[in-house]
Amino acid sequence: MPDTPNPPPLAELRAEIDRIDSEMHHLLMQRGEIIDRLIKVKRTEESGSAFRPAREADMMRRLVERHRGILPLDTAESILRVVIATFTFVQAPFRVHADLSAGEAAMRDTERFHFGFTVPFVAHMGPAGVLAEVGKSRGDLGLVSATAQTSAWWSALEGNDAPKIIARLPFIERADHPAALPVFVVSRVADSARVTEVEMWSVRVSGWNAQVARALSPLAEIVAVPDTAFDGAALLVSVAGAENLKMIKSALVEAGASVRSSALVGSHARRYTVTPNGAAK
Repeated sequence: MPDTPNPPPLAELRAEIDRIDSEMHHLLMQRGEIIDRLIKVKRTEESGSAFRPAREADMMRRLVERHRGILPLDTAESILRVVIATFTFVQAPFRVHADLSAGEAAMRDTERFHFGFTVPFVAHMGPAGVLAEVGKSRGDLGLVSATAQTSAWWSALEGNDAPKIIARLPFIERADHPAALPVFVVSRVADSARVTEVEMWSVRVSGWNAQVARALSPLAEIVAVPDTAFDGAALLVSVAGAENLKMIKSALVEAGASVRSSALVGSHARRYTVTPNGAAK
């Protein structure tokens, strides 16, 4: 039988790890040098938040597609998220305002996972305070739960000058995600940085009831909150384009409801889900 090769000495393996760690550090510093050059270019070309949801969503998708080996995807994603968020902050300092009313622990985990500890964190109890602060700022971000709704907070995004929904986190969804709370990111962002795969519409409806809700469920993801000021419901509707919005309005009318108004309040990347076997869809 051929001789079994001897494994490399422990000291040699540790030296290799040290070399890799040093290379990673040097690469981060090189990234910083490029960001420094980028700042000089963007200073005269762009305004508003430096957060680029379209680019970041694409980076996260490519991370999943190339990831291999024993390193958990959670770790790889969190490291890249901190690197991205920190350098974004270096380009244009911003704060993250978060509504903790849906659960403080889950929201804090989500914010820290996606933005790290360098970006200042500001806590609020309720979405109104988040939107007010974001609306007054040039580039701050706001985080509001995408599932736990107690008011039609998105109505404040209807004006042309109002901030908009620009992302839905996490960019990569999976059952065991350590920061799995679905949240909407609200901010001002340059038109060139928007990702428009999914449009978010505020739709005010009269005659809202369970039958109307059932008629809409195959067409869109909808959050319905009673809005007594409009004698009906204020809906946040997630659709893949204006043509689908027309279908939704038609379905509302056919189900016996009437549309009082509609306004585009944002857009975000489509969901990117990783299944337990590692496949992405």
